[in-house]
Amino acid sequence: MTDFSDRQRGEEAKYAFDEENAFKIAARAARLTGEWAARLMGLTAEEADAYKKSVVQADFEEAGQEDVIRKLLGDLTQAGCDQDEAAIRAKLEECTVEARRQFMTDQG
Repeated sequence: MTDFSDRQRGEEAKYAFDEENAFKIAARAARLTGEWAARLMGLTAEEADAYKKSVVQADFEEAGQEDVIRKLLGDLTQAGCDQDEAAIRAKLEECTVEARRQFMTDQG
C-alpha cells in the first residue's frame, strides 16, 4: 500500500506544481499584455505600472482569460485605440507564448 500512497502523493505534488506554474505564466502574460495596452494608450511609466497591475488583478475575476480580454477591450475602446477583440486575443496569445518562454528561461 505504501507504493500507491507514495505515487498518489507524488501525483498530487506534481499537479500542485503544474497549477502554480500555470498561474505564474498567466499572470506574466496578463502583465505583458497590459504593458502593450499601456503603450497603445500612451500612459506614462507610472500609469503603465499601475495599469499592468490592474490587468493582472482583472485575471482573478473568473477562470480563463475572458476577464482580461473584457478589461483590455473596454479600456482600449475608451482610450480611442483602434483594437478589436480579435486583435486583443491574438496579442494575449502572443504574450502567453512569451510569458511561457520567459518562465522557462527563469527556471533553467
